[in-house]
Amino acid sequence: MSAVPHAAAGAPVPSFSAVTLDDKYLQTHGRVYLTGTQALVRLPMIQRQRDLAAGLNTAGFISGYRGSPLGSYDQALWKAKQFLKDNHIHFTPGVNEELAATAVWGSQQVNLFPGAKYDGVFGIWYGKGPGVDRSGDVFKHANAAGSSKHGGVLLIAGDDHACKSSTLPHQSEHIFDAAMIPVLYPTGVQEIIDLGLHGIAMSRYSGLYTAFKCISDTVDASGSINIDIDSPKIILPEDFAMPTGGVSIRWPDPPLEQELRLQQGKIYAALAYCRANRLNRITIDCDKPRLGIIASGKSYLDVMQALENLGIDERHAAEIGIRLMKVGMPWPLEPTAVREFAMGLDEILVVEEKRQLIEYQMKEQLYNWRDDVRPRVIGKYDDHGEWEVARSPWLLPAAGELTPAMIARVIARRIAKFYTSKIVEARLKFIEDKEAALERPRAKISRIPTFCSGCPHNTSTKVPEGSKALAGIGCHYMATWINPAQTMTFTQMGGEGVPWVGIQPFTDTTHIFANLGDGTYYHSGLLAIRAAIAAKVNITYKILFNDAVAMTGGQPVDGTLRVPEMTRELDAEGAKQIVIVTDEPEKYRGANASQISLAPGVTVRHRDELDAVQRELREVEGCTVIVYDQTCATEKRRRRKRGTMVNPAKVAVINEAVCEGCGDCSVQSNCLSVEPVETEFGRKRRINQSSCNKDFSCVKGFCPSFVTVEGGTLKKPKKEKRGDLTALPPIPEPALPLAEEAWGIVVAGVGGTGVITIGSLLGMAAHLDGKGIVTQDAGGLAQKGGAAWSHVQIANRPEAIHTSKVDTAKADLVIACDAIVAATKPTLQVMLHGRTFVALNSHGTPTAAMPRWWVARVTAT
Repeated sequence: MSAVPHAAAGAPVPSFSAVTLDDKYLQTHGRVYLTGTQALVRLPMIQRQRDLAAGLNTAGFISGYRGSPLGSYDQALWKAKQFLKDNHIHFTPGVNEELAATAVWGSQQVNLFPGAKYDGVFGIWYGKGPGVDRSGDVFKHANAAGSSKHGGVLLIAGDDHACKSSTLPHQSEHIFDAAMIPVLYPTGVQEIIDLGLHGIAMSRYSGLYTAFKCISDTVDASGSINIDIDSPKIILPEDFAMPTGGVSIRWPDPPLEQELRLQQGKIYAALAYCRANRLNRITIDCDKPRLGIIASGKSYLDVMQALENLGIDERHAAEIGIRLMKVGMPWPLEPTAVREFAMGLDEILVVEEKRQLIEYQMKEQLYNWRDDVRPRVIGKYDDHGEWEVARSPWLLPAAGELTPAMIARVIARRIAKFYTSKIVEARLKFIEDKEAALERPRAKISRIPTFCSGCPHNTSTKVPEGSKALAGIGCHYMATWINPAQTMTFTQMGGEGVPWVGIQPFTDTTHIFANLGDGTYYHSGLLAIRAAIAAKVNITYKILFNDAVAMTGGQPVDGTLRVPEMTRELDAEGAKQIVIVTDEPEKYRGANASQISLAPGVTVRHRDELDAVQRELREVEGCTVIVYDQTCATEKRRRRKRGTMVNPAKVAVINEAVCEGCGDCSVQSNCLSVEPVETEFGRKRRINQSSCNKDFSCVKGFCPSFVTVEGGTLKKPKKEKRGDLTALPPIPEPALPLAEEAWGIVVAGVGGTGVITIGSLLGMAAHLDGKGIVTQDAGGLAQKGGAAWSHVQIANRPEAIHTSKVDTAKADLVIACDAIVAATKPTLQVMLHGRTFVALNSHGTPTAAMPRWWVARVTAT
């Protein structure tokens, strides 16, 4: 098979002593190990260095808004602050995606104004798929106006195909299509650099913005890649005549002239750039091709793995009559390469996830082609026009994610018309048997993401009996499954509570609560409150002020508002009544009161009074607001470790001899750190001190078994005596596998316990050993106590690794940090009897269902 640009080959790795963590940002040649996110950080630095080498003095501007799979991009940029500064790159996170996109638009206008310090400024915007939707108007305006000659813009769109950390699965290409913005789709970490540089170069050449599609399989992956600031070589087209006046941004520029330049010049310049630089190219060819397969991004890697699963290598593919094309720019699809690819084929199979984009373009481009050479085109439809999986199990669905196993079945079905073999038949049977085994009934238990120990949302999302709440975007969204009887339905970011405007006139229900995170409030949520006030509906907003954007890693809220300023703003908007509820009411009283300017009439109550406050406000006509002020528990832990927040000299313990196992502590706290413990007198409760964030909600109620210790620390448990370790024989050196094919390791465990760290350590070790290495991590909501996986693939040759994840039955080792996650379908899928070794942690850790089970039990009794 052709090498897939996941990892680097042929470039030496420095000696262990010479390797530093800064290599990923400083090294100019050779192999470096970095994540997809870090590659996005390195990209603008390389662009600046390439420009300097070409005699251009440019700068970079980055703005956007976080969201999985780009949830940690801003953190990585902050950590690289000095490296960015040294390369004249300015990072300003956006208040929201739309305004960030507008700021990036401004970066292309620098040279229209007098006093420009640089020859041009290249801009990078980033945002999750919903942010692409939100910014559509800006993208259309900015793309019509154009990029600057020595600037260029890359729009990094994070799509969540599998809906692992979203409210909907997402695909952004069709939005960019509507805005006439070309789309590039990298296959791995190496192509984040290479295609990213092409994206900026194409933007400069064509005057268009360039979209850059990223998914978790690329951004959350890591690899050992080649860094060479001289690569890739940029080729400017020789077969395209620029329109009079060029394609770059200018002023004045009437809208109809922008449209004419966009439709008749700029889009064809992008196609010419794609053609000249072979962004779409044939990677497997033969003399007598029959079946053509065309794919882009992750789907291309899945096709490569599917062929390997069928026992088809490059030589065998040529013998069978298979031609394969890799598409780096799926929109607009460059027609010259398409027709070259289609020549001589009987049939073309288009493999792409989600809704078809390439398939529709291919059919349009080939429709008026010569009938005697035009091949059939199938993908979502088969050659009989039947749609997806409803009638044919061999077609490629638009919903969910594609897997190599699904693609392998389709390829086998298509080549069966002219080729079959015992190897292909055996491989297909194996796939079918494996999937049948996974579908057998088994005990259903899983790691469901939940609120962290001591999370304010355990209290703040509760509503009084008889009331309901609406959810929104943020950690508190998890209330929809943690307490679905109270928190019902949700909205997009910035629409929190507004559905009630369309519900209240038609229901006998007179009031609703709406949860709204502080990050969302500053992003766009204030407009939702304004809409509710304007509509004169009866609603109470609970603004959950947690002082950090916890869902994506604890970033600070992108704004300056604190609770006092928020109360004044809400009062000015017309809120009928505002109450602050907090675990620290003293900070608003006494000597502190003179330093704090709350809006008139605002009262401060302890969080223990939340139920009473909610009962009072639901009787008030109009829009009322509760500002629930309590710092995120996980952020508290971080700050205490860093010494920036006081760690209370207080701990809570449960006397197991007194505990009756009633579960009231779980009712009060809904906290994962309140765990069951089996004793000779039955099941009791204990506090897991290693995960406790000292919220102390569990001590409320009437339980004599709780003991709080102030001013002291708990003794560390005594270590178990294991005898004289010096008497043990020396540990033998392991026998390393040949690894001519990818050697797969899957680390399965609970999010936030080091699963991803293990994968990172293995990845760096393989990099230092000069191996081909690709890792891929599961992030998003997994960090909230959900199931987490780290996939690690090691090979002697980088080209032996095709996908970022270990494929079905391809794991050689499973490190099962948690037995429950090890027994779930995604982990069992990679295992194979006789091949996979499992290192299992037999220690049991309670699931998120445990506190809720106790709540249900106590409520029932």
